[in-house]
Amino acid sequence: MPKDGDRKVVASNRKARHDYSIEDTFEAGLVLSGTEVKSLRLGRASLIDGYGYIDDHAEAWLDAVHIPEFFQGSWNNHPPRRKRKMLLHKEQIVKIHNKIKQGGYTLVPLSIYFLDGRAKVELAVAKGKREYDKRQTLRERQDKRESDRAIAARKNMGE
Repeated sequence: MPKDGDRKVVASNRKARHDYSIEDTFEAGLVLSGTEVKSLRLGRASLIDGYGYIDDHAEAWLDAVHIPEFFQGSWNNHPPRRKRKMLLHKEQIVKIHNKIKQGGYTLVPLSIYFLDGRAKVELAVAKGKREYDKRQTLRERQDKRESDRAIAARKNMGE
């Protein structure tokens, strides 16, 4: 595949930005089987319940991400919700592990995409928001939208 540098987003987890405050983001490669890649190329994936973790052998894993079976696959189709290994540098794994070990932090997938023909996942080290934090974020977004409308209406009246 040509090196064009554009990202083809397959799936994104928009609810994660609502439920978590994002501290740091990482890009990781994914170890996939052939039918998983074909399903992803068709744009079929769900990150709703997905999470990442670091095991005892200092390897990063992505779990509970749903990539449905390839409809033209045969007996060698993959299980839809299996653990998938993530490819990260050792320093990144140590950094993520130390942050998660502090407590209150989790590893959340934000999106799966293709970059230069390779499947990648964007991960976030995030802290869960409380209910009042979520309401505060929605209120700020609504206030910003209203102020933008008022400014636009004022500009239109002046013309």
